[in-house]
Amino acid sequence: MLAAQAAPSDQVNLGAIGSGGRGMYVMGVFQKDPNVRVGSVCDVYEPNLEKALSLASKAQGGQSPRAIRNYKQILDDKSINAVLIATPEHWHHRMTLDAIAAGKDIYVEKPLCQTPEQGMDLIRAEKASKCIVQVGMQRRSYDLYLEGRKIVAAGTLGPVRMVRSWWLNNYVNQPPPAKLDGPLDWEQWQGPVKRRVAVDPLRFRHWRYFSEYAGGIAADQGAHAFDGMHLLMDASYPLAVTAIGNKIQATQFDQPESMVTIAEYPEEFTGIFTINYAAMKYQSKNDQLSQLDGDKARMDIGREECRVYMQGAEDTVAIAKRSERGFGYAAELHVQNFLECVRTRKTPTAPMRIGFQACLVTLLANISRKTGRRVRWDDVAGKVIL
Repeated sequence: MLAAQAAPSDQVNLGAIGSGGRGMYVMGVFQKDPNVRVGSVCDVYEPNLEKALSLASKAQGGQSPRAIRNYKQILDDKSINAVLIATPEHWHHRMTLDAIAAGKDIYVEKPLCQTPEQGMDLIRAEKASKCIVQVGMQRRSYDLYLEGRKIVAAGTLGPVRMVRSWWLNNYVNQPPPAKLDGPLDWEQWQGPVKRRVAVDPLRFRHWRYFSEYAGGIAADQGAHAFDGMHLLMDASYPLAVTAIGNKIQATQFDQPESMVTIAEYPEEFTGIFTINYAAMKYQSKNDQLSQLDGDKARMDIGREECRVYMQGAEDTVAIAKRSERGFGYAAELHVQNFLECVRTRKTPTAPMRIGFQACLVTLLANISRKTGRRVRWDDVAGKVIL
């Protein structure tokens, strides 16, 4: 297996794989570093590819990246030493394994994988390589969450036996998906999942809500929520997970928009995550919150604020913290951490194990929801116990 090496003079030559909305955004964050050059952009949907090439070229003074339509060409390019994988979820496992085999450093978006077995594959592959892998769990690098972790570690809250987290939004009454604006390599986009004869704009534009391609909104947002719990509580892998979902309201999809997940941890606390994407819409700064219930105090932490309320004075904020520059800063800090580790070969804040830990809770939740059973995890064997 090839060993990834930092580029000369601290320059990082990046290959971007997947240039939808999130991919273009994170690519732009990478380009804020003057020593990053986007050498290639890959997408199988021509309008996304063209837009990303234009944005990347503009950001680097007219120096245009190569247009790639099969990601393996990026992995074969010896001039590319790091890749951004921002494809739909069903491609993360295969592309990340291939990138490790090619000796590339990797920034891969979450959720990391679709099954616990895939996650264990990825952990083994990372361990056997010298590649730097950062999973897009940006709260791990976020100044607000790091401040919150200090508060918990200092014992300010007392013993915390329960963490309650919620996320609210609405996608039930979405308009029909827009027609495709240009060519799409439908066979390549589907990749490792079941083939469908006809191009389906609904599946292409809303893949997160179909079980073939993703774990649903409870997995997509739950990975962030549970990773935040894990960071704040210094938690290890869950012991067991139980979940229930409401009847699906958006019947064009096959995943529930409302779901409750309960995770049990060896650190003797329970993490409860409630997602309801059949609720009213909130401003993004108010649509999610985690509450840590200690026996001395409660801490509320959202996207941009962290507040502590002491026992006997719960109407008064005892400690208040705000992010230096807002929630968008989390992605910048996370990319900065990855680039620093590419150059120094240190371990990043969200390596494969961390990304899998957060994803695993949501995978077990979906198994529990479908089977109607409490699902246990054997951390030693790395296996699900039903």
